[in-house]
Amino acid sequence: MSADLTPTRPYLLRAMHAWMTDNDQTPLMVVAADTPEVRVPEEHVENGSIVLNISWSATRNLELDNDAVSFEARFGGQPHFVRVPLESVRGIYARESGQGMMFQDQPASPEPEQAEADQSAAATDSLPDGAPVRKRPELKIVKP
Repeated sequence: MSADLTPTRPYLLRAMHAWMTDNDQTPLMVVAADTPEVRVPEEHVENGSIVLNISWSATRNLELDNDAVSFEARFGGQPHFVRVPLESVRGIYARESGQGMMFQDQPASPEPEQAEADQSAAATDSLPDGAPVRKRPELKIVKP
């Protein structure tokens, strides 16, 4: 496998956003807001995190790029420009159903032994709200 592969996070984020939009769900993005590169309204940050509505109707000029998510939106009636580097995106889920995906932190190019150690150590990780991170993928049958 090549070390020059692009990260999967932007592709997964765009795919989940499209799926939620196609199914009339509201995509909410969980952001770790405690890094200097994150531009969000500080008054809405709680415990170092913020949940942002990234639906087309709630945003203006929404861009889901490979490096960052950016858009304009109103918070408490006040306009704000929001920019979130993809490393700070912790997940995306639908408001109505709760279905979505949380992302694990990934180093740029992990050594095979380190990646394996990170996976076993991730079993003790938790999400910003304290909920444990699921370790094994689960398939869910979605009926049309």
